[in-house]
Amino acid sequence: MTIKLVAIDIDGTLLNSKHEITPQVYSAIQDAKKAGVHIVIATGRPISGVEKILSDLNLTDRGDYVITFNGGLVQDVGTGQEVVKDLLTYEDYLDIELTARKLKLPMHASTKAGMYTANRNIGKYTVYEAMLVNSPVFYRTPEEMMDKEIIKVMMVDEPHVLDAAIPSLPSSLTERFNVAKSAPFYLEVTPKTANKGLAIKRLAQQLGLTLDQTMAIGDQENDRPMLEVVGAPVVMENGSAELKKIAKYITKSNDESGVAHAIREWVLK
Repeated sequence: MTIKLVAIDIDGTLLNSKHEITPQVYSAIQDAKKAGVHIVIATGRPISGVEKILSDLNLTDRGDYVITFNGGLVQDVGTGQEVVKDLLTYEDYLDIELTARKLKLPMHASTKAGMYTANRNIGKYTVYEAMLVNSPVFYRTPEEMMDKEIIKVMMVDEPHVLDAAIPSLPSSLTERFNVAKSAPFYLEVTPKTANKGLAIKRLAQQLGLTLDQTMAIGDQENDRPMLEVVGAPVVMENGSAELKKIAKYITKSNDESGVAHAIREWVLK
């Protein structure tokens, strides 16, 4: 069946290792959009961290959609209308924050307005994330977070520290939320009802598309939910070996314009 929607992860997928969109990727995305294919950026980043990419790719019209916060927010880029918004409750935040404190992991909570941390000594990967996604970062105590619309929480630290802590996460946390690494130093916690796969399902329904008409391209474990639901799951050559087991197609690496290869070979042909 003809592919009508392509969801594309950013880091390690859309962007090469220099964090650039190659001319080949740009050209393929423009050709797909002209052919009537919905190109949907699907990322763990907040909207502030993807606005420049959307602008660079001319994906800012009414009817252009973006999935942010790992599926916690889906909106029409042109109008700002929210198709999906799944939030963590204040009680959720308190439980996650307490777990991070017990495990001695820096953490921050993400909202549309910015990032909030209860760590007086702000973790270096929180600072890195704030710079990467062009988001302000604020210090707030847990008591000051009651009125915030929290879409996801991230525990962040050196990869070996994070990996050592993950087995100690209580089952009450891992069963209640989606918990997945999006980078070696990022562990993301989102509502059970929020992931890239569920976001694509709901967006496809909104657009009157079947899942057989959808493709997803990704490289990391937080991409698994969308790869598992679409009709055409594509994993980057530089992607996780475990993800490649569920791929219908393996495309070239992000440094070889793998997104362009996937679009031209399996969407536009």
